[in-house]
Amino acid sequence: MKPLTTAAVVAAAVALSVGVAGAQKGQEMRQNRQDVRQDRRELRSDRQVGRIDEVRQDRAALRGDRRELREDVRDRRDDRRDLRQDRRELARDVRQ
Repeated sequence: MKPLTTAAVVAAAVALSVGVAGAQKGQEMRQNRQDVRQDRRELRSDRQVGRIDEVRQDRAALRGDRRELREDVRDRRDDRRDLRQDRRELARDVRQ
C-alpha cells in the first residue's frame, strides 16, 4: 500500500473505534445521570418521611454516582483530546 492509503486506513480505523467507544461512554453517562436523579428523588422522599438511616445511605449513593459521572466526563474529554492529537499526527504524516 502507498503511505497515503495506509494513513487513510489507519485514520478510518481510529475514527471508527473512537466512535464506538464514544457511543458506549455516552450510554454510561446517560445511565449515571439517571442514577443521580433517582438518588435525589429517594433522598428527598426519605428526608420528608424522616428515615435518617436511609437518608445517609442515599447521600452516599448520590456521592458515588456523582463521582462516576465526573469520571465519565473526564474520560470523554481525554478521548477527544487524543483524537485531535491523532488527527494532527495523521495530517503531518500525510504532508511528508
